[in-house]
Amino acid sequence: MTTSPTFADLTTIGVGGPIARFFEPDSRVGVIEAVEEADERGIPLCVIGGGSNMLVSDDPFPGYVVRDARRSISVPDEVAPVENGERIVHIHAEAGTNWDDLVEYCVRMGLEGIEGLSGIPGTVGASVVQNIGAYGQEVGTVVESVEVWDRRTKKTMDLTPSDLRFGYRTSALKASMYAAPATPAADFFPTPRYVVLSVTFALRHSATGVVGFGQLAKALGVEVGERMETAAIRDAVLAVRAGKGMLEDPNRYYGPWMGGTKRDDSVEAAMKGLWDVQGSLDADYDRHSCGSFFMNPVLPPQAAEGLPADAPRFDALLPDGTPGVKTSAAWLIDHAGFHKGFKVSEDAAASLSTLHTLALTNRGSASAADVAALAKAVQDGVESAYGIRLVPEPVAIGIDLR
Repeated sequence: MTTSPTFADLTTIGVGGPIARFFEPDSRVGVIEAVEEADERGIPLCVIGGGSNMLVSDDPFPGYVVRDARRSISVPDEVAPVENGERIVHIHAEAGTNWDDLVEYCVRMGLEGIEGLSGIPGTVGASVVQNIGAYGQEVGTVVESVEVWDRRTKKTMDLTPSDLRFGYRTSALKASMYAAPATPAADFFPTPRYVVLSVTFALRHSATGVVGFGQLAKALGVEVGERMETAAIRDAVLAVRAGKGMLEDPNRYYGPWMGGTKRDDSVEAAMKGLWDVQGSLDADYDRHSCGSFFMNPVLPPQAAEGLPADAPRFDALLPDGTPGVKTSAAWLIDHAGFHKGFKVSEDAAASLSTLHTLALTNRGSASAADVAALAKAVQDGVESAYGIRLVPEPVAIGIDLR
């Protein structure tokens, strides 16, 4: 391409400045070469997936932005139980594959394990960096191996789940970018040391899955722990996410820079879902977000004792592996006085979603600075009320959200 997009063209929240050079390699070698060229020249590098977990400054980005155009899905072994009763099926997906395209494919093939992750925007490569999770499932639980390019040793590697050290919304890949929460590392940011090339998943051959989350069970009219058809679980997840504005706006795939990155039939189905929710195909600004903007805090037990009595509490592990208590960022935000639709001023172009306090949204004309101002207002308010500094989920490029 002779021109480059802006980050506003590539991200679900629709903000961010111009890009110096944009590459969209369609081969494994091409991806590695683009990454290598940036590293050898000492140029800032951003490997982008679906642009759903990023908040990028309005300033020009002076480096390379690389988006993997490889989107094939393959099945290395039989998609049917073998004679010994083994029900594990391996699915291999290239890093640029649209995540929800993969989920739809697996559900259609009668495979269980990622149906609860339906509707999460982004790509396969990004899914393992973030260890995406929702409705009782996390991608890290079904990863067999991840092929990566190691930017330090200049070699490809196959990483196992133990190498990847999956945790709540984190992995060894993501950790390589940060010196501390929301603090970029000196060597590798905003792209991890290990650039994902492909992922092999181990799923279970089954037309049914476990309903593992209360909100989902309520939507399906069953009890938590019951089994349902994976297709029904997927439909319910998409409906629940749509009701909270936590799906991406499918209109973005008709733009020049996102066209072709998601299967046409998937885009058409998403447009039908948009019509079902709002009665039109117009832009839904509650979906112009980074998804969940803040991570749910995981606190040491002693610190959790200071939470209000009615604050949500869940068993969790701290980063060092010791027991902790997870609470709800959405609850903290709401109870600190930041309700749905909150703006820092009446005419602000960014606001909390009108449907969910955990999403920060672009109401059509917001800049990255507008979104950052809203994020900091929420962080400061929650910290003032509860002594907890919320940590953002998105990769913040050129913006300090500590």
